[in-house]
Amino acid sequence: MNTVITDKDAREGWRGWMFYDAECSLCVALAARFAGMLRRQRIDLVPLQAAGVPERLAIRPPDLLKEMRFLTQAGEVFAGAEAVAQVARQFWWGWPLFAWSRAPGAMAVLRRLYRWIAQRRSCAGGACQRRRPLQLQAWLPLALLPLLALNFKPVLPAWGFMWAMAAAIFLGAKWLTWREASATAGGIRLSRSLAYLLAWPGMDAERFLAQCPGSIDHARKPVAANWCFAIAKTFFGIWLVWGVVRFVDGKHPLFAGWTGLVGLCFLLHFGFFHLLALMWRQLGINAQPIMRAPILATSLAEFWGKRWNAAFHQLAHTYVFQPLRGIIGSNGATLWVFFLSGLIHEAVISLPANGGYGLPTAYFLLQGFGLLFQRSKPGRWLELGGGLRGWLFTLVCAAAPAFWLFHPPFINNVILPFLHEIGAT
Repeated sequence: MNTVITDKDAREGWRGWMFYDAECSLCVALAARFAGMLRRQRIDLVPLQAAGVPERLAIRPPDLLKEMRFLTQAGEVFAGAEAVAQVARQFWWGWPLFAWSRAPGAMAVLRRLYRWIAQRRSCAGGACQRRRPLQLQAWLPLALLPLLALNFKPVLPAWGFMWAMAAAIFLGAKWLTWREASATAGGIRLSRSLAYLLAWPGMDAERFLAQCPGSIDHARKPVAANWCFAIAKTFFGIWLVWGVVRFVDGKHPLFAGWTGLVGLCFLLHFGFFHLLALMWRQLGINAQPIMRAPILATSLAEFWGKRWNAAFHQLAHTYVFQPLRGIIGSNGATLWVFFLSGLIHEAVISLPANGGYGLPTAYFLLQGFGLLFQRSKPGRWLELGGGLRGWLFTLVCAAAPAFWLFHPPFINNVILPFLHEIGAT
């Protein structure tokens, strides 16, 4: 890595320089991880301790190591969270982060997050000593695993990359929730931890890992009707995927893709995951289904908060909504949750499909604004928060724009090839 910046560097076409603390082990590890990607964008990495850096950045030596810096070829210097945003701007996949930072109030949130991370490490004596190591270690897999999956995009088929990215985000989130729960509970058996990490799709770590049956909610044993319902949903998904899809594929490929997508959802989310929940409850673990009859929701709050994908709701509520609510209020935190959900779906849907960018984010922002409208005075006056009107409003908001979420590029480039690969077409 360079130790000084010279006029020759500028003449050779460097677009900028990222300055990091070379006495911090975490900073050094991250610099090594991203060095290749940065240099492909003509951004060089320079230690803050390098000769001439204080003069080049016009920063007093006592203030030099407080935060990272990004120096552009034009001479602009950005620090901390703004430096992160400006570097992200140089990458097509980093543009969403830069776009967030331009939204009202977004940079305040990013600065707070940057300070939160910085305050939990202390670089002294040549090493980074974090005050609360569990927290940063818990978050790192969620940040790094998707980047690792991104490296496999050129060598995997579109559907393979979709599953790789989904698995990376899922495993990172599982690790985060497990670390937080195990840090507070303590003494968790290895078998229970492995079961939660590898054999349960939910994010309810505290409940799943509870050792004492009465400590959270005691698991009720499933009855025969529960098993029959879960099995019926599983077989319905199988029939859609390996029966109906083949029948309609030649005439209506897009409809076949949608049919297969719905079938996969019934097979996994509504069927197999429900069977897993029943199995764990039979063994005395209080595992609740992640899909809870969403068709019965009479408001968007009930749909997204209680009935559809309870795993993501719990994760978003704990790690996004609750921290942001005290900063930007409930409405702002709600919109940020939906915005983040849209970006996650961009990574799992639009990125593998190489198209449809922005549509999943637009879909989830529409859900957020629809939820806020339901809670507003006009929404309450129209009685959209419950009953038949609320059910119809929820159905229209959630289902009508579904083509934004699962857009044609995703169906054509990812779902249909996957259905062909598993013998459904």
